[in-house]
Amino acid sequence: MAKKSKLAERAAELEAAVVGLFTGTPAPAAPAKKKKRRKAKKAKKAKVVKAAKKTAKKAAKKVKKVKKAAKKTAKKAKKKAKKR
Repeated sequence: MAKKSKLAERAAELEAAVVGLFTGTPAPAAPAKKKKRRKAKKAKKAKVVKAAKKTAKKAAKKVKKVKKAAKKTAKKAKKKAKKR
């Protein structure tokens, strides 16, 4: 059975209520509505992942910088040793 649209569902409920008013029979109680799901958690998770990636990227950059500085220092030391 295909799922009814919200509008069609509501129209059917109202129609049943009106028929109930004229015939004197009470309309069946409407089923409890489902609570809507919040989607904020998904966005929060994505934010956390993004932040983690950013910090990882920063750490990688720092490592690269340190390596470069070490290379530079080694080069300078080598040059100094050659001069002597």
